[in-house]
Amino acid sequence: MKLDLKPLAQQPGGVLPFVLDMDLFNLDWNGIRPFACPVHVEGQVRNRAGALELKARMDTMLSLVCDRCAKPFQRDKTVEYETLLAFELANGESDDIVELNREGELELDELMQEVFLLEMDTKNLCSQDCKGLCTGCGVDLNVERCRCKRETDPRLAMLAQLLEPEEPEQ
Repeated sequence: MKLDLKPLAQQPGGVLPFVLDMDLFNLDWNGIRPFACPVHVEGQVRNRAGALELKARMDTMLSLVCDRCAKPFQRDKTVEYETLLAFELANGESDDIVELNREGELELDELMQEVFLLEMDTKNLCSQDCKGLCTGCGVDLNVERCRCKRETDPRLAMLAQLLEPEEPEQ
């Protein structure tokens, strides 16, 4: 979706609202396709005393796999974004300002996709207190206790015997 911003640049106080649904169903993110539904984008470009200011909000539901216990789960994801837009940058590039193309247009879907993907989490957990899987027996520690028999360090074997319950005499 292209936004033609030349007319807005001539209207101090003018506003150009936009709504967009981005289809990212086929995007592979770390081996999964997390976008179960489109990313809904709503926002506006406002001319504030000759400066073009873009504000946007992106919402979707992600279908993810927990990095600790490997269970699938869903999570809402919202990204808020604000930036200034310029027809030409004096120094060539800027992290804070987005440059429009030569025709004074903004490729909105490309910008919003890039912003949303940069805000994706690098680690996905079904809950903050997820215990994950046992590295020995593979049991889900959120559901049951580990079945591994812990090996005692030979240097501490004598102390371990003190902790063992005494067997009743018969």
